[in-house]
Amino acid sequence: MPSYFYTAKSFSGQTETGVETVKDLRALAQSLKSSGLVLIKAVSQDQEKPKRGFSLPSFFHISATEKIMMTKNLSIMYATGLSMVKSFDILASQAKKQGFKKALQKIRDEVNKGKNLSEALTLYPNVFSELFCSMIKVGEESGTLDEVFSVLSFQLDKEHELKSKIQNAMVYPGLIVLTMMGVGVLIVTVVLPKLGVFFESMNAPIPIYTRIVLASGIFLSQNWYLLFLVPAVLAVFFWMALKTEEGKKLWDTFLLRLPLISPLVKKNNSALLIRSLSSLISAGVPLVKTLEITSTTAGNYYFKKALQDSVEKVKKGEKLSSALKIYQNIFPLGSIEMIEVGEETGKTSTILKKLADFYEREAASATEKLSVVIEPLLILVLGVVVGLFAFSIIMPMYSALGSIQ
Repeated sequence: MPSYFYTAKSFSGQTETGVETVKDLRALAQSLKSSGLVLIKAVSQDQEKPKRGFSLPSFFHISATEKIMMTKNLSIMYATGLSMVKSFDILASQAKKQGFKKALQKIRDEVNKGKNLSEALTLYPNVFSELFCSMIKVGEESGTLDEVFSVLSFQLDKEHELKSKIQNAMVYPGLIVLTMMGVGVLIVTVVLPKLGVFFESMNAPIPIYTRIVLASGIFLSQNWYLLFLVPAVLAVFFWMALKTEEGKKLWDTFLLRLPLISPLVKKNNSALLIRSLSSLISAGVPLVKTLEITSTTAGNYYFKKALQDSVEKVKKGEKLSSALKIYQNIFPLGSIEMIEVGEETGKTSTILKKLADFYEREAASATEKLSVVIEPLLILVLGVVVGLFAFSIIMPMYSALGSIQ
């Protein structure tokens, strides 16, 4: 028997969602009626997902700004009554990147052949996420595409704003790190070999730690390619390790336990996930389907696991807040309690939207504070490195000159 995601209303006006396995839609309506609920909408869980036959090359990248502008323009054109085919024709003519232009033209052609927009968009999974396509599909089925376009553009705008704030806050510390690395390469490949020649000409006793530093400098100056090859190999190894479940789990565990980084990771992941939940629920996507879609967008292993486990519990009739309680150590304090309030008042979507706004501000603020803390730490590290260099090289140099005198 098929399983159905359903949306129903109680006689008191509260909206409920869930999953039930029944013979057909009529049997589902009868079952809900016996529980004091009226069926509003049902989607078969066993429906075959559309095949994603086309995809842009993996190296092809569509910026968040382009997607936001496309969604906003599409919303305006749809609101003015312009046909979907004509809208995508205009969007394709405005696209600057050739790959994106071809993708929009292909979507236009598929819609012109009679396909739904949501089906046409699934041909390009690396451009339009499952969340994006699912919301469009709900808008098509409910006749609220104009509202869905507005919610989507708002969702993309907020995600881009949060990521931009985090990236901007980390620019200065990043420049300091790059400068330190550049100076370090210059010292190792140029300065240390010349100092090695100087010490050899002095025929003076050199401490063991100085000999180690000089030998390292001479070796790296002769094999300078290792300065680029070793970091590149380590980066590839790290990237491959993150592709495995165990490697991803270890890295995310490390981030969640790192004192300065942990609060930022929690707030950033919570803001992105809660924003996605809010957008999907407000668009009318059933809660179980919402959790499944949002879990695919989660970047952190533990947040993904929390949502995946919640899917099974919600299917059995458990509330979302109750399902997430065992994971309250990874969510910011008070977030699960606020979700519970939303469920009790029937305003889950509104509460989630406010929570997302709050945690986006908190994540941006935490990033700025982290940037302020990192700067003096980097300067301290630079001072320690300079001090060690002075102790290893300059002090023996003065000793050698003193022995000559």
